[in-house]
Amino acid sequence: MARNPEELCHWADQQAERIIKQKGDLDLYTCASGITPSGTVHIGNFREIITVDLIVRALRDRGKNVRFIYSWDDYDVFRKVPGNMPKPEVLQNYLRYPITMVPDTFERDENYARHHEKDIEMQLPRVGIHPEFLYQASRYRANRYAEGMKTAMQKRDVIKECLNTYRDDEHKMKAEDVYWPVAAFCCKCNKDETEILEYDGEYGITYKCNACGHVEKGDLRTSKEFKLGWRVDWPMRWSEEKVCFEPGGKDHISPGGSYDTAKLVSKRLYGWDAPVTMKYDFVKLKGVPGKMSSSKGKVISLVDALEVYQPEVLRYIFAQNKVDHEFSISFDLDVVTVYEAYDRTERIAWGIEEPKEKDPAKKASIIAHEKRIYELSQIENGMPAVKPYQVPFRLLTTLLQTYSGDIDAVIKSLGDVKPEQEECLRRRCVCAWYWINESAPDCAPDFCFKIRTDGSKAEDITGDMLTAVQRVRDEVVPRVGSFETDKECQQAMYDIATGLGLEAKALFTALYHALINKDQGPRLASFMKIIGKEKLAEILKVY
Repeated sequence: MARNPEELCHWADQQAERIIKQKGDLDLYTCASGITPSGTVHIGNFREIITVDLIVRALRDRGKNVRFIYSWDDYDVFRKVPGNMPKPEVLQNYLRYPITMVPDTFERDENYARHHEKDIEMQLPRVGIHPEFLYQASRYRANRYAEGMKTAMQKRDVIKECLNTYRDDEHKMKAEDVYWPVAAFCCKCNKDETEILEYDGEYGITYKCNACGHVEKGDLRTSKEFKLGWRVDWPMRWSEEKVCFEPGGKDHISPGGSYDTAKLVSKRLYGWDAPVTMKYDFVKLKGVPGKMSSSKGKVISLVDALEVYQPEVLRYIFAQNKVDHEFSISFDLDVVTVYEAYDRTERIAWGIEEPKEKDPAKKASIIAHEKRIYELSQIENGMPAVKPYQVPFRLLTTLLQTYSGDIDAVIKSLGDVKPEQEECLRRRCVCAWYWINESAPDCAPDFCFKIRTDGSKAEDITGDMLTAVQRVRDEVVPRVGSFETDKECQQAMYDIATGLGLEAKALFTALYHALINKDQGPRLASFMKIIGKEKLAEILKVY
């Protein structure tokens, strides 16, 4: 059912409207994305996937029937060994092979390509993305594209004209230059180091392998080794799948780039108007923790990002950034800021908080936009059935460390979490615990602490300071949880310090030493409330 158009105010909604306007009212809108699984599918690649997903959702919210396809270009050539792969010496032996014929040196899947495909296929449902996967190696080997390749071979002069359209004179192909749009993997040694010797004008192609010397005459209808070059393969598949929308990185979508060329090939060879497109910019990384960067060779995957960001927040990062703007995904202290921004959007979406804008019309516009971003950030499109239980990320790190990572204990301590709110809260707890252990020690050491539970004591607490700590234990701790405000608790400790002629700051430092063996930590009164009077009494009984 179509939504109220006034609610559809996101850039994805604007793009959906543009697609409908340019392509007309169709029974089915096919939106496409894809990548070569030549290595870890990183978070930059994910930007294309989620861009299409957001627009697919926007089209469906307009009542349209949408097909979302994701092509694995796994019949591409294995050109180089990525730095983060095991047994690189083994992989080196398979350079120039099709990626599906390279072994999985992780020894998990049937081949190298499938390993990287499964890595992303298993994770996308976690962020609410469910495309139809197409495997190009299987399609080529099933001779699905025989007619498309035949057309390209017969009209190769037309393709030359298309390719030359946006080239300067120095790089244009000349009329006498030999150009073949189809290439072959040698059927004997599997390498792509082949040259076309002859074409019979229909389906027969003769090629020679320069790696092993083999000569073969193949048939596009039955042979498994032929493939179109990507500049023709791309538009051929637009026609094959009837693609209406596909975004591209700014390197492909720039004027005179590969999209403009493919647009000509698509129309002139295959009679298909190129899909509506849009440019997306690059994603940079900030504050990558050592464990991630050392194990991944500076490549951050979707799995890595989901270690730190719960799915809704990761979607939010992409949904709230304009698609043609470059941005950074942070793993350092900015993680706290990102969660705070998401929580604010959530509160606005649920009507708990209002923007500070005074003008009623502008305020209403901001609320509608924030709500739409929030809807598109959810694993299931739209508003959740139940308002999530919101715990600020920073407070959550304190709670988790106080309870030594025991998520059940943290949830129980909150006291009012409904069963239907628990799953989402647990996801945030898992991310917060990972961040405090893996990222915070380097980027936010002040956030990190460990409660003294081993009966040890701070040896520097002596004299009047020892008396002050004992009085806090005996006079303040029994009242923790019953003070009306944190300020009242702070004042009680301040009064003890000044009564003994001590600086309040020095007493607070001593208490941090006693509790977590650090000079400072979370705000003391609220921290003591979180720890609880029983545990506080147990820790301080050694003084």
